[in-house]
Amino acid sequence: MRKIYILFLVSGLALSALAQEYSLVWNEDFTDGALDTQVWNIEVNGDGGGNNELQYYCQKGVSVGAEPTTGKQCLILTATKEDYQGKKCTSGRVNSKNKMTYTFGRIEARIKFPQTANGLWPAFWQMGNNFDQVGWPKCGETDIIEMGHQNAFSKGTQDRFFNGAMHLGRRWDQVWSDAQEATWSYSLQDTFHIVSMEWTPTSIDMYMDNVATPYFHADLEPNEDADYNRQLVFGKPNFVIANLAVGGNFPGIWDINGITALANGPRKMYIDWIRIYQKGDVKETFSCPSASDAIEPEEGWQGTEAVMSDGLPVMGEKVLRNGQILIRRGEKIYTVMGQIVE
Repeated sequence: MRKIYILFLVSGLALSALAQEYSLVWNEDFTDGALDTQVWNIEVNGDGGGNNELQYYCQKGVSVGAEPTTGKQCLILTATKEDYQGKKCTSGRVNSKNKMTYTFGRIEARIKFPQTANGLWPAFWQMGNNFDQVGWPKCGETDIIEMGHQNAFSKGTQDRFFNGAMHLGRRWDQVWSDAQEATWSYSLQDTFHIVSMEWTPTSIDMYMDNVATPYFHADLEPNEDADYNRQLVFGKPNFVIANLAVGGNFPGIWDINGITALANGPRKMYIDWIRIYQKGDVKETFSCPSASDAIEPEEGWQGTEAVMSDGLPVMGEKVLRNGQILIRRGEKIYTVMGQIVE
């Protein structure tokens, strides 16, 4: 089944209770048998992610296949203890940078986290799509969920301890951060769980398993300094990231022999689906390649684009005209902000 890139009314969907007022704009269910490279980039590097992580991210750490217990077709990120390119382990990380981006709305993911024990660091998060132009932390980072922090080790709560976080700033050594921790009442490393984030122009809230009380809340406040203006930094298109890191500053383990999670073989993180919903009552935007080849694009552009016009979604063919990206739907032409071009 192909991914969905058109908008549906939520009344016809079995959505979570918290998402009833939204419309679905994108659904990635990983059922095509292979990763869609029109949407996803597979990262290949051993740079440690800026956190002294131990893994080398490579192609072999990313696959699409069945989760063995449920048979669900999933994105699979696999961490393996092995010598590779000067590193002592490999793993997987994907991102949608410059391919699938969105601004505001509700994102949900159904994830089966690995047994992190001591050393694994699974995460589902996003960054500003201007990363290539301004770098980190100016682009802004929103960590929807991270597991595997060293604070859980002494308490034996590795399977229930997690956090959400936000980071922004002028330079890597001048970062403003807000990390909020939670210890759940049951294990989150036994089966699939739904992680959600509601992102508006004024706030960010994160939820676990559709529990009404968020485990993370932050107000997006303005600031005269643009690098620390949350409304500005967290008010632009973001791309999505999923990864399974090994060791580093977050777990506080920098020796592969201290990674107890990999002592008895590889560990896997399964993502069943990722969904994005939007309301349309603010200037929300969504951009992604098309799942259909029915329309031939102009001047080399491919795919469809979703924008908002007067609060309503506009889906159409993305075209390049006189150096400007426009959206064509039927006989009408729109700018990427949803205004009709006369």
